[in-house]
Amino acid sequence: MATHQTTIIDIAHALGISKSTVSRALTGHPNVNEKTRQRILDMATQVDYQRNQLAISLLTNRTGTVGIMVPEFISFFFPKVIIGVQEEMARSGYNVVICHSNESYETEVANAKALLASRVDGLIVSHTKETRNFDHFKVFQRKGIPVVFFNRVCEDMNVSNVTVDDYNGAFRAVEHLIQTGRRRIAHLAGPDTLMNSRNRLSGYRDALTQYGLPVDPELVIAYDLNLDKANIYVNHLLNLPNPPDALFAMNDPTALEALNVAKHRGISVPDDLAIVGFSDDPISSLIEPGLTSVSQPVGELGQQAAQLLIRQLEAKEDEFQPERIVLPTSLIVRGSTVRSDATILPQLPHPRPLP
Repeated sequence: MATHQTTIIDIAHALGISKSTVSRALTGHPNVNEKTRQRILDMATQVDYQRNQLAISLLTNRTGTVGIMVPEFISFFFPKVIIGVQEEMARSGYNVVICHSNESYETEVANAKALLASRVDGLIVSHTKETRNFDHFKVFQRKGIPVVFFNRVCEDMNVSNVTVDDYNGAFRAVEHLIQTGRRRIAHLAGPDTLMNSRNRLSGYRDALTQYGLPVDPELVIAYDLNLDKANIYVNHLLNLPNPPDALFAMNDPTALEALNVAKHRGISVPDDLAIVGFSDDPISSLIEPGLTSVSQPVGELGQQAAQLLIRQLEAKEDEFQPERIVLPTSLIVRGSTVRSDATILPQLPHPRPLP
C-alpha cells in the first residue's frame, strides 16, 4: 500500500501559513516568531515529519553523515574508539555509519565503495592487517572527501591521523621487565604491515640495547594476530632449550593467551615467566594474576580522530593542513610481572624523549 511522506507543504496547509515560514522554523532561522515556531514544531512532531535528507544533501552537497571503518570487533579497543567518535560527531550534528572489515582487505575495499556510494562527508579508518594497497582510500582524497586514520595508519597518504606512542609504550614495558631482573625477554610481534607493530618492535629492541642485553632473533616472532597461532608460538618459545623468562606481547589478547598457555603447562607467572601486554583490556585487571599492560587512551583516540575530521570538514580546502596527533601511554603494573622478591633496577636515560 502506498504511503504518504509528510512534507512542509502539509504542515503549512494544516496551520494556514506559508511553506517558507515552515521551512525557516524547521531549520532554526531566527526570523520566525517564537510562538509560530513552536506551533510548527508541535505540528511536525504530531504528524511524524522527517526532513528529506536526500533533498538537503542535493542542495548543500553534504549528507551530514561520516563513515568509520574498523578491522575487528573481537577486542574492546575498536568498539570503545567508535563510541568516542560517535559522541564527538553527534555534538557537531553528524551521523556515523560503521563498517567492519573483519581483517579482510577485500571486505575493506567493498566497504569503502559502499561509503562512497552513500556520499559520506568524511571517513575515519583503521585499516586491516592485510592492507598493502591503499587505492580505495585515495579515491576519497581525489573526490575531496576528508580521510583521517587512527591506530593503524597509511604512511603513503598525506592525511591527518591520530595514534598512541607505541614506541615509548613498548620501551617502558620491556624496561620494566629488565628492572625486575628478566634477561631473556621474548616478543610476540604483530605483522610488519602495521606501523604500530613496527614501532612496538623498535621499542622492544631499543630497550634491550639500552640496558646492554642482546636482541636474540630466536626470541622474536611476528605473527598475524590469530590467537590459535599465538598459542603455537608461545609453546614454541617455552620449548626452547633456553626458554625466555619474560614475554612482551603485541597486544593484550596475545598476552592473555600466553598466560593461559603458562597455566596449562604449570609454569608460574610471574616467578618463572613474566608477561606484559599492550592496550590494558578491562579483563586484564580481573584475572589472576592481573596482567601488566601498556594503557592507551582509547576513548580519547576516537574523540581526537573525530575532531580532526570535523576541523577539516569546516576548514576551507586551501587552508587545511594535515595534522598528526600522538597520544601518550602509561604502564599499568600488575601481578603478571611483579613478584614479592623482585629487585627493581634503576632506570637508564631513554633514547627518545618520553611524553
